[in-house]
Amino acid sequence: MFIKVTQSGARRYAQLVESFRNEDGKPRQRTVCTLGRLEDGGEVDTLIASLQRARGITPVSSPLDGLRFTESRHAGDVWALSELWRSLGFDGLASAWRRSKTEVDVLACLRVMVFNRLCDPGSKLGVLRWLQTVALPVGVVKDLPEHQHLLRAMDVLDEYSDTLGVRLATLMRPLIDQDLSVVFYDLTTVEVTGQTDLADDVRAYGRAKSGLVERQFMLSLVQTFEGLPIAHEVHPGNTAEAKTLLPMIRGLLERYPLKRVVLVADRGLLSVSNIEELAKLQAKLKKDGRDVALEYILAVPAARYGDFADDLKRLSAAQAPDQEWCAETKWQDNRLVVAHDPVAAARRGHARDKTIAELVAMGQQCSGKLDGQDAGKRAKGRPMSDSGTKARFYHAVKEVHMAHVIKVDLKAELFSYTIDEDKKRYLELLDGKLLLVTNTNTPATEVVQRYKSLADIERGFRVLKSDIEIGPVYHRLPQRIRSHALVCFMALILYRVMRMRLKAANRSESPSTLLEQLKRIHQQTAQTTDGKTLTGLTEMTPAQKSLFAALELALPTPADLVKPVL
Repeated sequence: MFIKVTQSGARRYAQLVESFRNEDGKPRQRTVCTLGRLEDGGEVDTLIASLQRARGITPVSSPLDGLRFTESRHAGDVWALSELWRSLGFDGLASAWRRSKTEVDVLACLRVMVFNRLCDPGSKLGVLRWLQTVALPVGVVKDLPEHQHLLRAMDVLDEYSDTLGVRLATLMRPLIDQDLSVVFYDLTTVEVTGQTDLADDVRAYGRAKSGLVERQFMLSLVQTFEGLPIAHEVHPGNTAEAKTLLPMIRGLLERYPLKRVVLVADRGLLSVSNIEELAKLQAKLKKDGRDVALEYILAVPAARYGDFADDLKRLSAAQAPDQEWCAETKWQDNRLVVAHDPVAAARRGHARDKTIAELVAMGQQCSGKLDGQDAGKRAKGRPMSDSGTKARFYHAVKEVHMAHVIKVDLKAELFSYTIDEDKKRYLELLDGKLLLVTNTNTPATEVVQRYKSLADIERGFRVLKSDIEIGPVYHRLPQRIRSHALVCFMALILYRVMRMRLKAANRSESPSTLLEQLKRIHQQTAQTTDGKTLTGLTEMTPAQKSLFAALELALPTPADLVKPVL
């Protein structure tokens, strides 16, 4: 006997058929019985389960009953970054190092290092651990890299950094306004580790943004008015900020065919020599036939406000002290724009008055104890001395940066101090003031607004230090420190492009929040009891689909992701 499958319409049936010979000895078949329809959980499955029980075998009603989920990998965030990378044409960066003889897939290593900075930033060994947790899109890498591959790729990136910078600038030109480019320039410090000294080392001791002296390197960053980073540079950690300005401007003009550059920079970049060099550069560009308007808006360091005391008094006298105002005057053939914020002035003045009052109360208390001690009154604790009291009070004044207002007479025999009322009035004059030097013809109020937009580049540095985690840097070799900065810079480009597209779509999510939500899309791998491997994506929610739409990216499918190797 055997099983025969018959079909009636869309349904299939199993029949038990017997073979026999008729009276003439010819072979024939006859149906003994119909076992039932062939479908999951149908009569045939029930019969099979009964026969298995009769044999003492635990029946399995369906291969799915023993389904085992063997692996789950993050997929949505890496897919989004890969599609964004592709849409920006960054695969074309490989032409920058085409003459390299390395056998390492530099582009693949660069991609995974950049994606890692945005998804799960860590060390280069951390990149390898991260790769074990994600489902990569098809084509991102052919073979998973090893640690040595990542390091060799970083060496190649630095070796061809100039060509790479030109190629990257070419790819980013469509995103930049060529006719009027307002660019923001600033520097920050990045902590590094290690005590060894190397030739051409960029690690040097300098004053960090925290105010401490640390071993570090400096990173300069140029961003457009829309917040898109377009250039960066690594400097030794003890480089003076003002010296970095002119090389950056020259490099920017070489890579981008700009018609007009309005440079906006913070207080550390203003120097007389910088202004003179900018004028010389403008003259050289004109002589070379390059029609470029080179303009700037530079903030005046607070330490130099004293140079403009007379101008500030004259301008303030013509304005209401409790009103916001903006005026201008001349300084070395340039416009000096002065803005006053009464709210900031009141806040600053209130904080200073409170500090002075606390110090005066402390001084009066010390004087009272010394006078009482001289009069024979006994107090708890050790007796006070005038010299010790002067020292303690002076250090208290210095700690809150009030030594220029509260003067402690350290040479006097007795403890004494005075309040410099003229200095206090001068500080009140400076409260809430912002001084900007510019050679533009832009109205004064617009000059102030453009400078205040510089805060956006500060947010860029915060992204580098928090979300992308550029430091501390554990690399020792200068070329790898520079390549690490390049990887983080490219990660910032992707971050900012996501931010621009989200803003254009009127979405309130940050890129970090977006990637965290897309990270919940997983590639699931399962095995059935009959040995089959199943791979698929978790079902996307409407919210996740809307994020892909906001980024103008296609939705991932199971076929778009590399199949796991089991």
